[in-house]
Amino acid sequence: MEMRKLGSQGLEVSALGLGCMGMSEFYAGRDDEESAATIHRAIDLGLTFLDTADMYGVGRNEELVGRVVRERREWVVVATKFGNVRGADGSFQGISGRPDYVRQACDASLQRTGLDVIDLYYQHRVDPDVPIEETVGAMAELVSAGKVKYLGLSEAAPETIRRAHAVHPITALQTEYSLWTRDPEEAILPTVRELGIGFVPYSPLGRGFLTGQFRRPEDIPADDYRRDNPRFQGDAFASNLALVTEIETMAQEKGCTAAQLALAWVLAQGDDIVPIPGTKRRRYLEDNIGALDVTLTDDDRARIDRILPPGAATGTRYAAPQMASLGR
Repeated sequence: MEMRKLGSQGLEVSALGLGCMGMSEFYAGRDDEESAATIHRAIDLGLTFLDTADMYGVGRNEELVGRVVRERREWVVVATKFGNVRGADGSFQGISGRPDYVRQACDASLQRTGLDVIDLYYQHRVDPDVPIEETVGAMAELVSAGKVKYLGLSEAAPETIRRAHAVHPITALQTEYSLWTRDPEEAILPTVRELGIGFVPYSPLGRGFLTGQFRRPEDIPADDYRRDNPRFQGDAFASNLALVTEIETMAQEKGCTAAQLALAWVLAQGDDIVPIPGTKRRRYLEDNIGALDVTLTDDDRARIDRILPPGAATGTRYAAPQMASLGR
């Protein structure tokens, strides 16, 4: 397994990680037994980087990841997040970066996972009502206390990243990045590279759309979050499917799957990038890992740029309320 360095503080992880969110919520078809088997298989295949968050399944995802990881702790880097506040009933109650909440959230995550230390701790979304210096200051205290090893941010604006990094070194920034979400190329990637911060793309397969598994909106289960995502609806769906069809054609010519081609493109954007495609099934995990064997030529990259240049996707990547919490 190829290894990559995240940030400048010594964290090294597998070139591909595993996003665990869908194992517990948002995407249809929860199966804890298959999810646990998928995590075990990932570790067997050399994936050392697992991503979860306290909000996924209102803590259930951390518990699931923790149960598996405790058996194989020496092989795994666990990243989790705080900041999206939810009630016990699953209700969304806003965003918090208050220092007291940071400390409480960390202790709760340690308890749910059963781990002695969190390897990488992200602020999931920036709290506009709390100066980033206060939030990261509290996160730095967790490092000093031995509860956390490395710090990260998610979906933060360039100036926020700079201010945070001045308080305590930020190891990784997690933001959506894929063939149909290339926004970070303009300002985010240059900023983190200037500061020596690693970049962790989530949804590198466009929430599954780039795999070609969805041919019409009705293919999405009724209880699946993607039903309400703007890019999966109406005319946007049809427009985006036309782009994916071209990617599928190219993948067939190269002897790989559309998912592998899409992941290979993200991996090729720099050795400081570690995408975390999410899956809860072993067969998709193994398909994703095959992306590491796909080599893109200059002609391949140019062709992809013609098919999916920045801004080519139709529809925003979240509904309006969620979009408002990005890039703060």
